[in-house]
Amino acid sequence: MITDALETINDSLEMRRCFDLARIGKGNVNPNPMVGSLLLYHQMVIGEGYHQQFGGNHAEVNCFNSVITKNRPKIPDSTLFVSLEPCCFHGKTPACSDLIINKKVKDLRISAIDKTPNVNGKGLKILSAENVKVQTSFLEKTGNWFVRNRTVFVTKKRPYIILKFAISKDGFLGKKDKKIWLTNPISKRLVHKWRSEVGAIMVGTNTALTDNPNLNNRYHYGSSPLRIVPDFHHKIPNNSHLKDGKTPTWILNGDEQKFSSAPNLDYISLPKGPSFLPRLFDKLVEANIDTLLVEGGAHLLNSFIEAGFWDEARVFKTNRTLGDGIPAPILKGQNEVIEWIGQDQLTFSYSEEG
Repeated sequence: MITDALETINDSLEMRRCFDLARIGKGNVNPNPMVGSLLLYHQMVIGEGYHQQFGGNHAEVNCFNSVITKNRPKIPDSTLFVSLEPCCFHGKTPACSDLIINKKVKDLRISAIDKTPNVNGKGLKILSAENVKVQTSFLEKTGNWFVRNRTVFVTKKRPYIILKFAISKDGFLGKKDKKIWLTNPISKRLVHKWRSEVGAIMVGTNTALTDNPNLNNRYHYGSSPLRIVPDFHHKIPNNSHLKDGKTPTWILNGDEQKFSSAPNLDYISLPKGPSFLPRLFDKLVEANIDTLLVEGGAHLLNSFIEAGFWDEARVFKTNRTLGDGIPAPILKGQNEVIEWIGQDQLTFSYSEEG
C-alpha cells in the first residue's frame, strides 16, 4: 500500500539527513539526480549513502554497503529513507527496487517521485506489490527542489536553464565594446562554484569578443563546464581563450562543413531563427547535459527570456553606477530569494513556467 506521510519530527530529521547526503554529490552525478539514503533501526542509523558519481552506485546501494557486518541482520527490520523514488529499471546500474526487495526491507519512506518516464511511480508500485510499506511525500517540496534539474531534463527534453548576470545600480549590464566588471571578488568566486555544478555554460558572440572570457571555474575546484558560443559570422579570433583547447568547447555556426574540429573544439551547425535554441537543446540532451548556465550578454539573455526558455535567474545588483550603457533584461519571475554577498545584492528568480 502507498500512502502520503504525515510528517513527524523524527521523519523530517531523517529525510533532511538524506538531503544533506544528496548534496555531497552535487556537480558529479549529472544528468542523474542528487539522491541520499539512510537506514534506521529502532532510532539508530545503521547505514548511509548517496549517489557519488554518474554511472556509479546509486544512493541505496551505497547505503546498504555501508552497514557493518554485525548490523546486516538488522536490515530487514529497518526503515529505509530515500530522498527520491528508487529506480526500477536496469540502466548503467541494476534496479534499486530489486535490491530493496532482495534485502527484505519492509518499510520505505521517500520524499519525491522520480519523473523519469521509466520510473514515475512504477518503482513504488513494484515495491508495494512485494508487501513493502511505502510512504511518500516526506518534505516533498524540498525533495522536488533537489531534483528540479533532472525533472526538467526528462519531462521537457531540454536542459535546466539558469540565467546569470550582474547589473549596475542604475540598471545597466555594461557599456558597448567595453569590458566592465561589476561584482566583487567574493561574488566572482561564487559564480565559479556555480560553473562547477553545471554541464555547460554559454555566452553570446559580443561578450566573447569584448571580454575574451575563459568560462572555466579556475577559482573553484571541480570540472569546468562545456563552453558554448554562437559565431555565425566567424568573428571570434583563433587566439581567443574560447579556442585554446583547454576545455571542451562548441562554436555554433551555420556552415559546419567549412571548419574542421580540433581537440576540445567542435563546430556545431545550427540554423538561425526560432529553431536555433530548440536545436541547441537537442544537441545538449544528446550529450547528456542537463543544466545550462547562460552568462550573457544582453542579446543572448533576451533571446532565452523572450522564447520562455529559462527556469532560474541569478542576478547580482551592484552598487556601481554606470550612467548609461546596455540595459539589463527584464524578468517576469516568481519566488524571489534575496541574499547579500558583501555589497552585492543577489536575487534568485524562478520562471512562472516552472
